[in-house]
Amino acid sequence: MASDHSRSRTARLDALAPILVVVGMKREAACAAGEGVTTLCSGADAAHLRRQLDALDGTDFSAVVSFGLAGGLDHALRPGHVVVADAIVSGDARRDTHSRLSSALTKGAGAAGCNVSRGAIVGVDAPAMHPGAKAALREHAQAVAVDMESHLAEEFARSRNVPFVALRAISDPAARALPPLVAKALTPEGDIHAWGVARELIRGPHQLGGMIRAGLDSRAAFVSLGRCGPLLGPLLRLMLAQL
Repeated sequence: MASDHSRSRTARLDALAPILVVVGMKREAACAAGEGVTTLCSGADAAHLRRQLDALDGTDFSAVVSFGLAGGLDHALRPGHVVVADAIVSGDARRDTHSRLSSALTKGAGAAGCNVSRGAIVGVDAPAMHPGAKAALREHAQAVAVDMESHLAEEFARSRNVPFVALRAISDPAARALPPLVAKALTPEGDIHAWGVARELIRGPHQLGGMIRAGLDSRAAFVSLGRCGPLLGPLLRLMLAQL
């Protein structure tokens, strides 16, 4: 028979509202999907993500997670390296993530076989495409990685007074420039815009080499996301039930 303690823990887990996982693309959402998880995809469009978050008014969540690819700002971080944020930077504001949940994610990612470290992530509304832009962000924000969702997800969590964490896998490292067509590679729903990418390559075939490198880098990042994504629901829900 189950003990009183285990029955109580099960009851707390059952009572938890879903965890909201904010991602940039559908492939990231697929890595995070699971019981007790609701995913929201930005399509790499900050304005679109803001509208989607506003539309969640009245929906309860037990925690918010920013999850997916990130650009590296620290030159020591290679494709596939996982960053669990200890702070999110947006403009001149710097806000800490939930320490206990972040520590649990760090240990979980390491146990899953990922190279993982802690550091600040800076959120931006437009992609950082060039090493110079990444260097400027690193100097201003004192951050190790950059993405387009974490600052908005953190703001949403703070407005709801629920815990926030971020786990991101490095795709393009600090010294890597992204070809211009990357900024047009996603649909608003977070799918790859295959025809749009093909059209841009026809117009600018010199971008092909950069796209191949970006594809190899993102492949390494998705290996890490595939290892970490299944942890989000079970691990965080277990931790939340104990808070």
